[in-house]
Amino acid sequence: MKTRYVIALAALAAVLAAATPGARAQEGGVLSTMPQGRYQCALPGDAGSVAYEVVESAGFRIGTASSYRNEAGRGTYILKGRTLTFTRGPKKGEKFRRVGTNQLQVIENGGSLGLMICTRLGSTS
Repeated sequence: MKTRYVIALAALAAVLAAATPGARAQEGGVLSTMPQGRYQCALPGDAGSVAYEVVESAGFRIGTASSYRNEAGRGTYILKGRTLTFTRGPKKGEKFRRVGTNQLQVIENGGSLGLMICTRLGSTS
């Protein structure tokens, strides 16, 4: 009886340790998905002309089951915490930071945030 009690306490301690925010932060955050729909990517313009410049080649559409597609094909992504990484397909290796419910900001190779922002324009229908 005493052995079962010790095993149960050890199991409970392991579950509680894994559920703490610190544990999630070390692993990169909670897994999630982005809202489905078309994402348009743009660079900032200037005050003298256009407010932003659309980068057509960077746009994509988020679908079901952590999938995406663009003009070059289909792939998958993973969203851990606020970091979205394209894991398969034509955008494989590209990383973004989720900066809003419907917005992603590109993460450059060195890890700093870039200028390009991708915004969801609408649903998949």
